[in-house]
Amino acid sequence: MAIALRYAARSDVGLVRQTNQDSGYAGPHLLVIADGMGGHAGGDVASSLAIGELAPLDGESHGSDDAIAHLERAVRSAHAELLARVEEEPQLAGMGTTVTALLRSGNRLALAHIGDSRAYLLRDGALTQITKDHTFVQTLVDEGRLTPEEAEHHPQRSVLMRVLSDIVDDPEPDFSMRESRVGDRYLLCSDGLSGVVSFDTLRDTLAAGDPPGATCERLVALARRAGAPDNVTCIVADVVDEPTTADAAPSVVGAASVRSQRRSPEDGGSAAERAAALAFGTDDGTGDEDHDATPRRHGRRAVRLAGVAVVALVLAGGGFAAWHWVRQQYFVGVDGDQVAVFRGLPQNLGPIDLASLDHTTGVLVVDLPPADRDSVRAGIVVDSSAQAAAKVAALRQAACGTTPAPATSSSPSPTGAPTPSASPTPAASPTAAGLGPSASVPAQSTPTPSAVQASPSGNATACIGGA
Repeated sequence: MAIALRYAARSDVGLVRQTNQDSGYAGPHLLVIADGMGGHAGGDVASSLAIGELAPLDGESHGSDDAIAHLERAVRSAHAELLARVEEEPQLAGMGTTVTALLRSGNRLALAHIGDSRAYLLRDGALTQITKDHTFVQTLVDEGRLTPEEAEHHPQRSVLMRVLSDIVDDPEPDFSMRESRVGDRYLLCSDGLSGVVSFDTLRDTLAAGDPPGATCERLVALARRAGAPDNVTCIVADVVDEPTTADAAPSVVGAASVRSQRRSPEDGGSAAERAAALAFGTDDGTGDEDHDATPRRHGRRAVRLAGVAVVALVLAGGGFAAWHWVRQQYFVGVDGDQVAVFRGLPQNLGPIDLASLDHTTGVLVVDLPPADRDSVRAGIVVDSSAQAAAKVAALRQAACGTTPAPATSSSPSPTGAPTPSASPTPAASPTAAGLGPSASVPAQSTPTPSAVQASPSGNATACIGGA
């Protein structure tokens, strides 16, 4: 039984960004998401260029043995075209794009992936992410140094290790072949969706059974409701057993949809061939809310591409720009027996230490509550030196607030009145350990207002003062 794809695509500029640098293409044989990046300029060019190089595959017939080869040639051609475009227009230097694509070949689907856009499969009600993010944080998850839950909220979660870009010589995309079944539903999306809408919500929305178009609209609405700090692009495609015609119209969305074509429809060629021309030429002034000719604002996408530069340059043995970027990162960790503030990242890149001590704080690690102690030893990543100072202040308070003052005995005051003494601390009993209803609780004395208090370690943690 031959299969077909019923598909829809949507792209939205989001609530924060001024332009849309995502691009998407959905056709009878091909689905592609490209999330462009480039700081001031270039992200929309890069993603449109990738769509232009891959779109012609939608008009070809692919045997199961050569579908991956077709995809690989197209992705590498997109990288080569990107390099050539930067050489022609140096102001585009530093631009790049992710690519996640599915190419139908008979009853199978070839998958190409690079970057942190994602592909998901909903089968029999269960949702599975079928791509792996090519990010710095994902490498830490793979090494067991972060949990997937911690990775979702890590400040460096969008720093890319692999991407199509002029600063990467060999982009190293992933390729694989998948069996498809009637009833399967695929979601391809940029991180503007997956980064703000939870996995469970994605699953429930896809499983609701709405047509692909309505499902795409719902997903975009959910991202906007969550704040949509980035561009949001998604493709939903159902595997069906209904025949599809060769003239089924592809859907081109995002940046690629507003870039003019060198040839007009009257010049002939298939819809896919015309879509391929979208990546070239100049703006024709048409489009939708995603189009804006103003300069692109710096933001998270520039940081993501900077991460690629860091990895490339550091692994190559240095580079001022790479080290400068690392020096702008901060985390709170441990130096000897003290809490300390570090510049850099709380991980090593192979033999390379990405952290350097900024200053110690006088807060003793042993005086912290157990949960804070573990967090500090693992490294608490923050976005700035100001956030580091605030975190240290909170840790200092935790260290001092859990420190009991020494008990004193009653003694006459100068007026002859007895001085109150701290209540004696009852001995711990089995009930105090939670084994019965009559647990006696040790009395909590008020910390003294002095600048230094005794700590459980027998040393001293400074309890008043800055970080």
